Amino acid sequence: MTTELSDMAPAEFRLRLSATPRGARLARRLAGVQLAAWGIPYGCGLAEDVELVVGELAANAVLHGRVPGRDFEVRLGYDGLRVRVEVSDARGDRLPPEAEAAVDPWSAEGGRGLMLVRALAREWGVAPRAQGGPGKTVWACL
Repeated sequence: MTTELSDMAPAEFRLRLSATPRGARLARRLAGVQLAAWGIPYGCGLAEDVELVVGELAANAVLHGRVPGRDFEVRLGYDGLRVRVEVSDARGDRLPPEAEAAVDPWSAEGGRGLMLVRALAREWGVAPRAQGGPGKTVWACL
């Protein structure tokens, strides 16, 4: 019996981490471990792109979305065709900029993380945090 990708039940991984630089690094590493568990090999293009997006969104959650005493959450979903990355933080009042990057983004201090997300993801966006919690969720599909 052969299982088609469309017959695969969606897989989900969810983890809450401390809103610290260490938590952001751990989010990126654990994303790679989870992808390998789903059969997406470490070091392949998709795995590297997902890890980079998780790292950037987690770093933004720690830098711009941190509320003392509150964690951030990483959620990965995989349906056999695409990976959806969601990073939720507690600051719904601080949304990422929607505007395109400046002509010379390297002259600005920061701001390149979302350029990478835009370049790697098929689509991305921001939504209110699910399940009624305070804050926002930044998501990307790869």
